[in-house]
Amino acid sequence: MTKKLSGKLSGGLVHELPADLIEALTETKEITTLWESLTPIGRNEFICWVEDAKQEKTRIRRIKRAVEELLEGQKRPCCWVGCIHRTDKKPSKWQQDVLIDKKKRKQTPKRSGA
Repeated sequence: MTKKLSGKLSGGLVHELPADLIEALTETKEITTLWESLTPIGRNEFICWVEDAKQEKTRIRRIKRAVEELLEGQKRPCCWVGCIHRTDKKPSKWQQDVLIDKKKRKQTPKRSGA
């Protein structure tokens, strides 16, 4: 099921559109039309890619790049491994090892040797 934000722009499978991305996607009718032509999975990938940025400057750069990629005809963010939040498919082995397990290891406090 595709999520809609205020009936204006479509979101992704599991991610809703953040306000800063909405602002960029509504700059021109062409960008909005390109966004709406994406599949829900494609929109989800762009949203997850933007949301995954750890620093604000990276997020801003990704939003700008998302608009550029849409205008170039791309249907998914370039060089993005894919959303790990989707529930309709299992993460790939690479996603599990590198993105999911690595984050868990960072969150687990290390035990000092006795």
